Amino acid sequence: QVPLAESGGGLVQAGGSLRLSCGVSGRTFSKSAMAWFRQAPGKERDFVAAIDWSTPRTYYADSVKDRFTISRDNANNTLNLQMNNLKPEDTAVYYCVKDDPLSYYSDYADTRRYDYWGQGTQVTVSS
Repeated sequence: QVPLAESGGGLVQAGGSLRLSCGVSGRTFSKSAMAWFRQAPGKERDFVAAIDWSTPRTYYADSVKDRFTISRDNANNTLNLQMNNLKPEDTAVYYCVKDDPLSYYSDYADTRRYDYWGQGTQVTVSS
């Protein structure tokens, strides 16, 4: 089992910033790609950003590119998401996810690539 625990969500005005963190238990963190997804009310879960474990190369959804930054601290088993210039459409529950190294799915935006999901943290952006 690889528990994932998100923190850092909250209420912020448009244009503001938040930093989400995800603590990861287990020994596989440093060898696993990690990602953030989000789900707004009544909508499907959408890919936000991913980071691989080796380079670490980063990937972003077009909607958050140049505003969000994903990073990882392998020494402390922590995944972070710095969110700047937040918009009301960023309002959602944000989930931290861990890559399944045996997955057949190579697309970072595909939910089937990931085997562990956190409980989620609410981010609300007011206009």
